[in-house]
Amino acid sequence: MVKLRLKRCGRKQRAIYRIVAIDVRSRREGRDLRKVGFYDPIRNQTYLNVPAILYFLEKGAQPTETVNDIFKKAELFKEFQINQKKKLTEVKKVSKVD
Repeated sequence: MVKLRLKRCGRKQRAIYRIVAIDVRSRREGRDLRKVGFYDPIRNQTYLNVPAILYFLEKGAQPTETVNDIFKKAELFKEFQINQKKKLTEVKKVSKVD
């Protein structure tokens, strides 16, 4: 199972986090599948690679609580819901053709 979670970077007393897609069994600093974002709590800056995040969410990746809060602040789930609705309408159109 894949999770979207924070990976600590930076120096002592100056933490910066990468948001990564990583296997559940890997340790926090382990090898990630893909870097999908960046979060600096001191400067309160966030960068999100939205297409990559949506790809992993569609494949079933679960964000941790902290990453989920970051996504909510960035209103990422609105885009995720819009994409899901588009897919549902496409499926309905295809089923009506049959």
